[in-house]
Amino acid sequence: MSDPIKLLVVEDDPNLGSLLSEYLRAKGHTVELRTDGQQGWLAYAEGKFDLLILDVMMPVKDGFTLAREIRQEDKSTPIMFLTAKSMKQDTIQGFEQGADDYLTKPFSMEELILRVNAVLRRTRGVQPKREEPEQYVLGASTFDTRLQTLRTPQGERRLTTKESELLRLLCAHSNAVLERSDALKAVWGNDSYFSGRSMDVYIAKLRKYLREDPSVEIINVHGKGFRLVVPEPQ
Repeated sequence: MSDPIKLLVVEDDPNLGSLLSEYLRAKGHTVELRTDGQQGWLAYAEGKFDLLILDVMMPVKDGFTLAREIRQEDKSTPIMFLTAKSMKQDTIQGFEQGADDYLTKPFSMEELILRVNAVLRRTRGVQPKREEPEQYVLGASTFDTRLQTLRTPQGERRLTTKESELLRLLCAHSNAVLERSDALKAVWGNDSYFSGRSMDVYIAKLRKYLREDPSVEIINVHGKGFRLVVPEPQ
């Protein structure tokens, strides 16, 4: 039996911090909660964590400063930012400080756990097996896995977590078959009938987003799954 995932949550709102901690513990994780950046630094220095969840706007030391100090010593422990800000510049600044993901308040608990699981899959090497690029070029479009954006000839679109995770898996298996059951288990956590119907809706959304480029196509492979067809690099 594997050890539980150990998380450090640094959030100055006591109500939100308690809610996050209780929810993550209910999902089987070990959680330590701190309420300012300095307490967060001390907790980080004393313990080994699988993921750090940091609020940006905090007293004593803000989340960006804390992340920058941590990254000076530790390049590998994943960091997720929580913030009430939604401006693109703040998102860019977060990634410049070494963030692995960025969640804007308000958010649902389902969104949080999806993001946590996605970051852990990427950083712990569960899926995909090979090292993943930060960007995939899909014909005339570009998919940024960290910012969760799809840039097409018609503009840029911010993807939901499920859209991004599903497209990420398709890209990792581009021009090959992505097994339907594997995609369901990776993104939805199970391969039930209802999850399958939900995935079909998301596949249809991704097809709509990519339809501007006829060289890129998501096709059904009967009885198996899906294939993302993209032009081979020249």
